[in-house]
Amino acid sequence: MGELSVNVIKQSFGNGAGRAAARRRARSGEAPGSGHRARWSNYLLLGAVLVVAVYPMYFSFLLASSTSAEVAQNPIPSLIPGGELFANLGRVFESDIDLPRALWNSVVIAVVTSAAVVFFSLLAGFAFARLRFRGRGPLLVFVVATLAVPTQLGVVPLFIVMRELGLVGNLWAVILPGLASAFGVFWMTQYITSALPFELVEAARVDGASTFRTFWSIVVPAARPAAAMLALFTFIGSWTNYFWPSIVLGSTNPTLPVAMQLLQSGFFRDIPLIMAGVLISVIPLLVLFFFVGRQLVAGIMQGAVKG
Repeated sequence: MGELSVNVIKQSFGNGAGRAAARRRARSGEAPGSGHRARWSNYLLLGAVLVVAVYPMYFSFLLASSTSAEVAQNPIPSLIPGGELFANLGRVFESDIDLPRALWNSVVIAVVTSAAVVFFSLLAGFAFARLRFRGRGPLLVFVVATLAVPTQLGVVPLFIVMRELGLVGNLWAVILPGLASAFGVFWMTQYITSALPFELVEAARVDGASTFRTFWSIVVPAARPAAAMLALFTFIGSWTNYFWPSIVLGSTNPTLPVAMQLLQSGFFRDIPLIMAGVLISVIPLLVLFFFVGRQLVAGIMQGAVKG
């Protein structure tokens, strides 16, 4: 608690409260204007959380660097990696599955879906947050209520529609149902409501800007942190989606999760081969976080300060 905070307390609650705040600061040994330092227990807790989060990935790496005989003898390998990692990775590329094609399919679906979800969610969020039209409230409630409907309930009618359109086995059968997201609409509506003043939209209208010009020049820059977060979540969800692509695409034109499942078909499961395939599917996400993570956090913090 700094000197400025003590003065604010004194002005707001009286001299007695200000003196009490000063005594608490003196007992804690905190210098005026200094911030709170994290305790060693905080670092210990964060370290434990980090170990719990990283160990499954490291465990997959250990299995991928072992042989099938070593895994059969000792299902829990030692903490020292083996020397078969590159051999197992080579076996994945030499397997019957078309891994480059599966990787390309996952990239196309994830990129197109993420861009479409962000664009349409921004449009709908702007409309629900800053436009006045009849039925806005009930319509938003209906959109949010669709989140309570399990995805599995719509699989049969959705598959029938895709079959009638002739899209079974085509990437568009996965892309089209994911072009819009109820969660994305709710997310952007809440963010635009709190981060974009209504007076700013009115000022743009007074200056003669059209609705779409206001959206593109005012709403999109203001909602950029939330849009980046939504794009990242959507990309991860599309990249790891297995249920619907396995039904509508199958093994003829698979995505990466479906291709990884094909590695364990048969009576014998080659655990090192499967774990090597898992590492291949995770590496693009790690690269994405490595290049985008810092900018994403900075954008979120900037948006929080502006909001």
